[in-house]
Amino acid sequence: MSFAFLLKYVKFLRHIIFLVVKKINDFQNLDKVYTGKFVIGATTPSHDLETEIENSKSISGINENEVNQVVTSFIGSQLQRPPKYSAVKVDGKRAYELARKEKNVLIKEKKIIINEFKILNCSSPVIEFYISCSKGTYIRSIARDLGEKLGCGAYLSELRRTKIGSFC
Repeated sequence: MSFAFLLKYVKFLRHIIFLVVKKINDFQNLDKVYTGKFVIGATTPSHDLETEIENSKSISGINENEVNQVVTSFIGSQLQRPPKYSAVKVDGKRAYELARKEKNVLIKEKKIIINEFKILNCSSPVIEFYISCSKGTYIRSIARDLGEKLGCGAYLSELRRTKIGSFC
């Protein structure tokens, strides 16, 4: 093989890699659809099961109608604060690195859009959900915020991304 051929081949491969990376970015910018489960009546520092359950509260006064009312308040454009256990950078470091060192971190809110938020099943304390949202939405933060609005705390116990854009 000649050097000229190898040079052309390397340029061709660079172009292919560029196109693939560009497509990955295009996919990441698409809306997402998730299903999963929240558990109400307790919290965790990470808003999921990666950290220990804490702050248990009674959920005796919370019914499915109240949950559905609160869920509707999430629909539309809003500012969301990512979890402290996230890959968001704060002063050049990942927030989760600082959180693990128990450093107090204030993460800036980001604009997100919740297109759809449905309760599929409500068997207290477990709430099964369906959410269609914009890129950058943290479902763990939705769990946290749902729990705060219900006044009892909540965390994410299961999550599945079922769709990205029009791709299932």
